Amino acid sequence: MNTKVESKKNHGGYQLIAGAPTMKVQRLQFLIIMCCSLPLLLFSKEITNSETPPHKNSRRVKRGWIWNQMFISEEQKTGNLPHYVGKLQLNSSSLHENAKFAIQGEFANTIFRVNERNGDIYCFERLDREKKSEYHLMALLVDKRTNKTMEHPSNFVIKVIDINDNAPEFTQKAFNGSVNEMSDRGIFVTKVNAVDKDDPTIGGNADVTYRIIQGQEYFTIDNSGTIYTAIPNLDREQKDTYEVVVEARDSPGQTIYLANTATVTIHLTDINDNFPTFTESEFKFNVPENLKVGGEVGRLKVEDIDEPQNRNTKYSFLKERFQEMFAVTTNAITNEGILILKKPLDYESAKQYKMDIEATDPLIDLRVAKQPRPKSITNIIINVLDVDEPPVFSKPFYKFEISEDSKLNNIIGFVSAKDPDAANRNIRYSMRSFKDEPIKVTNNGNIISVKMLDRETVDWHNFTVVAEEVDPSNPPIKKESLGLVFIKVLDVNDNAPEFADRYAPRVCENAAHQTVITNISATDKDEMKPGMKFTYYSAKKENNFTVQDNHDNTATILVKYGYFNREVAKFHYLPIVISDNGQPEQSSTNTLTITVCKCNEKGEFTFCEESAKLAAVSVPMIVIILVSLFLIILVVTILAVLRRMQTKHTNILGKNTAEIHEQLVTYDEEGGGEMDTNSYDVSVLNSVRRNVQRPRQEMEASPYLYAHVQKPARNGDMSFMIEVKKDEADNDGEGLPYDTLHIFGYEGSESIVESLSSIESGSSESDIDYDVLNNWGPRFKMLADLYGLEQIEDFPY
Repeated sequence: MNTKVESKKNHGGYQLIAGAPTMKVQRLQFLIIMCCSLPLLLFSKEITNSETPPHKNSRRVKRGWIWNQMFISEEQKTGNLPHYVGKLQLNSSSLHENAKFAIQGEFANTIFRVNERNGDIYCFERLDREKKSEYHLMALLVDKRTNKTMEHPSNFVIKVIDINDNAPEFTQKAFNGSVNEMSDRGIFVTKVNAVDKDDPTIGGNADVTYRIIQGQEYFTIDNSGTIYTAIPNLDREQKDTYEVVVEARDSPGQTIYLANTATVTIHLTDINDNFPTFTESEFKFNVPENLKVGGEVGRLKVEDIDEPQNRNTKYSFLKERFQEMFAVTTNAITNEGILILKKPLDYESAKQYKMDIEATDPLIDLRVAKQPRPKSITNIIINVLDVDEPPVFSKPFYKFEISEDSKLNNIIGFVSAKDPDAANRNIRYSMRSFKDEPIKVTNNGNIISVKMLDRETVDWHNFTVVAEEVDPSNPPIKKESLGLVFIKVLDVNDNAPEFADRYAPRVCENAAHQTVITNISATDKDEMKPGMKFTYYSAKKENNFTVQDNHDNTATILVKYGYFNREVAKFHYLPIVISDNGQPEQSSTNTLTITVCKCNEKGEFTFCEESAKLAAVSVPMIVIILVSLFLIILVVTILAVLRRMQTKHTNILGKNTAEIHEQLVTYDEEGGGEMDTNSYDVSVLNSVRRNVQRPRQEMEASPYLYAHVQKPARNGDMSFMIEVKKDEADNDGEGLPYDTLHIFGYEGSESIVESLSSIESGSSESDIDYDVLNNWGPRFKMLADLYGLEQIEDFPY
């Protein structure tokens, strides 16, 4: 066993580093430390002597500390605690009898303790260098009596010597790597890493090496932890995952070491190295002949053992003539070949198709392909099935032309369709259109006009023709097809030109000769063909205007003589004949209304008649205005009649009779006369009148009720008045059953105390004796208290 010793001078002492967890090494460490002590003592003594100047008289040499560092091996298992660490020494052999050694610092007097008599330091615990590698302490020489230091304190270090007690640890519990399949030898796969906590400077305790203990036949590893392929051409299709066990050990070259293992999962990445092959040598498909173009005929299945991302199968026809009829596309997900129809099938023309299709992969890497480029070819048989097809029109659409002045029932053209089946059934035609369509289609396909055509109304007639098979032996079967028909109505010159706008020209009454009034143009409802010309001339020669044809389909209106008299005519009506050059020629007379206006010296219009504006108003606008005025008058008349009827009804109900407006209230006791009216505004009684027709619900909701009561004559008595009131109450079917009259305007002549009303009472100095009210019972007690006392003259009214 090799032991590495490194020594270096450090502050008057020597540091020893040794490593190996054996008893021999530990003894060797102790011997080295002790051997280093002798020269250190001698060296310290020589330094001390050399520093003392020679003198004939001997002097006392100053004492000083010798040790600056001490060493102890970690995890000492030999012997019992405590373990001896070292000794505190001075360069003087003699100590005072009262001197003692002491230490201070990290874990002093706990883990580390000193013998105060001889300075020996002991360790009372097993140390772990990986937790703490050195301890910093201070050596003291203290007087026992006074506890004062006798020497200057000295710092020293206790260093823990490492032993190989930690195995390398991987930085991950598991590692993953990948490499392309079919790779060469020595291709990088992945890298692992392990760390040893021991001291890397002692005996290789922290030096880590790697080796593969499982899977070494496929992969190798170097001392840095990098894994490479050991053999070439690993095939993913045979095995796609490898479990490799890697061992990390320390102390290289030693027979005694510590080790640890980790598992590395290596995946082989797929590459495109396999050719596709058809699953069958022959595919058969039965396809109806009415399959639409672009429809799927069938699917061709191939097998490719590569992963989906590396499947790039391409399909091709061995004979190019089939490419015009069919096409093959690749399904990106399933890698299937989809056979697509490019042209319509016809059972009567071809009942079967036979072809060969090849499957290849143009992206495959031929350098790593496992076999030479194969030809995967399959035979395709397509059987066309006969179906009852609808009729087929001879053209995709039909276009005809007809003149708008053609006669009725004139044949415009015809449509034609044929039954493509072998039965070759008869075809019947019909038309899908609106009911008022002026064109019809007969059963045999002729297109005729049944109404007069007008290009100016509709210039194109487009509709759909239905062609359906007629099978007398099997009437329910109906196969039909649709065809498009476009009919253009040709124009005939059957409309005369007319003004292009509603012109309202004005002219000054003092306009001079050849003054331009306005320019006019014309339009024609007929088709404006190239070369169409309009001519203009005045239909009335005896006027003060000139119509000048500009020969560009416009005309200019000029003043012929000059000067207009507004007193004679404020409006002039100029008839103008407009003709076209069509066949036959058409012309019309259009009247131009010219307003004569007052102008200033600059020729600017200052005043024109408003009637000129009315003249430009169209007839429909006048009709709308008249209808609106009529409706307004009708509504006003109806409102006036209703108002009059309402006024008459009110006069009948409200006769001019003497009325008393009274307030009816309900309470359980008599109350105190006028005092009961303090909470009511009596003036309201003269301004509120109850309607006889007032609804009962409204009467119940209102807190006040007012009755129309006719006041009886003064010469009647109370009993007569009560009867009158009773009759009125009995005949009032809408009144509520209130029977208390709060304020009485008349009490009757039979009352001993005459009127009790404060309105008709005289003053507080009345000679009437109201004490009689005390004899009338408790119902008149309040009145007796109010009017029967002497203090009544102070009562506020």
